[in-house]
Amino acid sequence: MLVLLGLALGAQGAGAFLVHVASSCPLAANGSALDFEFSLVFNKNPLVCYDPDARHFVPCDWGLLRPIATQLAAVLNNNTAWVQRAEARRQACDDLAPQFWAQTAMRRTPPQARIIPSKSGNARAPVLLTCHVWGFYPPEVTVIWLHNGDIVGPGEHPPISAIPNGDWTYQMQVTLMVAPVAGDTFTCSVQHASLDRPLLEDWGPGLSPGLMVKVSAATVLMVLGLSTFIAGLYQYRARPPAPGYTPLPGDNSPAGSI
Repeated sequence: MLVLLGLALGAQGAGAFLVHVASSCPLAANGSALDFEFSLVFNKNPLVCYDPDARHFVPCDWGLLRPIATQLAAVLNNNTAWVQRAEARRQACDDLAPQFWAQTAMRRTPPQARIIPSKSGNARAPVLLTCHVWGFYPPEVTVIWLHNGDIVGPGEHPPISAIPNGDWTYQMQVTLMVAPVAGDTFTCSVQHASLDRPLLEDWGPGLSPGLMVKVSAATVLMVLGLSTFIAGLYQYRARPPAPGYTPLPGDNSPAGSI
């Protein structure tokens, strides 16, 4: 049928052609099928469309191909196989829409989070913390900052809306400019419908390079000093007693057996 249609259109000077069958079923907000569309398309232009209420095909091209669309609709209506094909696809929409909706729109995918620090260029708040949150669905998510357990505002960089990843998941990021001191803990708290409790990602300031060198040097010196002390103590305990040494009662040294 489609081959003959293509040959007929080509013979009438339509040039290069592509004929295909297209069907779709728009869904409502609750996942139910709102409508059903079934059509024969020529070069992205619908020629004949199926009317699911009347259960027959009608021409849906109003241009130069209107006469051909009218003839094709009549041929399809006289062929019960095409009507049955359209009805089978409509039934498939009704059957598959709830499953598709449950696996996509109604699913719950938990987010992941990571805090990445960087220099802010601000002397008063030299560190810019960026909390990256990704891989979650549905897109509604709440991200807040905690400083030592207390909620802090977004500062000069308010959170942006979640953006799609292209795989039915979303991502977003929230930033905070801080002036951390030793012992501080900054927490990115993520609340999402897929989580029983907020997802918490912590960050704390590390030691500066200069302080790390000092701590490392002090650790090495402490280990060397402790090793020297233990070695000296062992040598002291292992040396033989001086001549004329009289062991005291209870002395377990080798000299006590002489």
